[in-house]
Amino acid sequence: MKILAVLYKGGEAATQEPRLLGTVENQLGIRQWVESLGHEYIVTDDKEGSDSVFQKHIADAEVLITTPFHPAYLTKEIIEKAKNLRLCITAGVGSDHVDLNAAVDKRIQVLEVSGSNVVSVAEHVIMSILLLVRNFVPAHEMIERGDWQVSDIARNAFDLEGKVVGTIGAGRIGYRVLQRLVPFNTKELLYYDYAPLPEEAAKAVGARRVDDLKDFVSQCDVVTVNCPLHEGTRGLVNADLLKHFKKGAWLVNTARGAICDKDAVAEALKSGQLSGYAGDVWNVQPAPRDHVWRTMKNPLGGGNGMVPHYSGTTLDAQARYAAGTKSILENYLENRPQEPQNIIIGQSGYETKAYGQRK
Repeated sequence: MKILAVLYKGGEAATQEPRLLGTVENQLGIRQWVESLGHEYIVTDDKEGSDSVFQKHIADAEVLITTPFHPAYLTKEIIEKAKNLRLCITAGVGSDHVDLNAAVDKRIQVLEVSGSNVVSVAEHVIMSILLLVRNFVPAHEMIERGDWQVSDIARNAFDLEGKVVGTIGAGRIGYRVLQRLVPFNTKELLYYDYAPLPEEAAKAVGARRVDDLKDFVSQCDVVTVNCPLHEGTRGLVNADLLKHFKKGAWLVNTARGAICDKDAVAEALKSGQLSGYAGDVWNVQPAPRDHVWRTMKNPLGGGNGMVPHYSGTTLDAQARYAAGTKSILENYLENRPQEPQNIIIGQSGYETKAYGQRK
């Protein structure tokens, strides 16, 4: 059996730090195990274009492993060429790089390591909210320049206490964000989700559900996006919705870049409709050098908290998703049932509502 893994190149850091398991160099820590079972294990970061290692080997691979941090985009066209493909494993969480409907049509199972990143991403969300609200990035850049003008920073720095914070999506990550916001004594915590939280869960964090998205964003000082990318959420935060945000609100997106309209966000930040935008997800990854989100600013020259996609690939998260990937692969090889929470597409189709209300 051929198992193909598309991971990100770790370079010198990966040779120095073996716990960087999600890299080409450290190969999820499973090469010896896979080869001991007599299987072929191809690992690459080369994923773009018809001549890439990815497209060359996907033609006869039975299993594809990839990550949200350097995703191999498995389009319908590529799936048509993948005659032997039976299983796609996301080493992490988020399988929108796969054309899921095409996978259903071809009876290809799609699984991910559910829960492997939830704490890591939730912590990153809190960090991103704080660095925007407290105007941290311009303050640090000022120190690096050798300058010292407190008023230039303090004019756009606020407390999180007393603000209204809302999450689009209150699943495993969104709910943990709400939990971590409780000690900040916000004015109110809101959530927008197709499914209401269980009564006790909502009560535990004091969160109120808002059914209408425009109404939801109009009430929030801070909006954080914590929902999967699918047909119903692609471009969800667009120019029209941004008009309904409170003027000067902050927006954090650690879910998927394509949930937010790239140019609409940049324009909203430039105009001051948004005071800040932060996150680690981009509509294309790796992001082009000229991507507008790299350099966009608010009218005061700040408000940009963008970083590479790493919130869910801390060393702790990598240990979890590497172990989870091995478990999924082991279950497949031994024809054992998979853990239900990991299944996006099973042998009979969609097994989750996370990618739209299909089941």
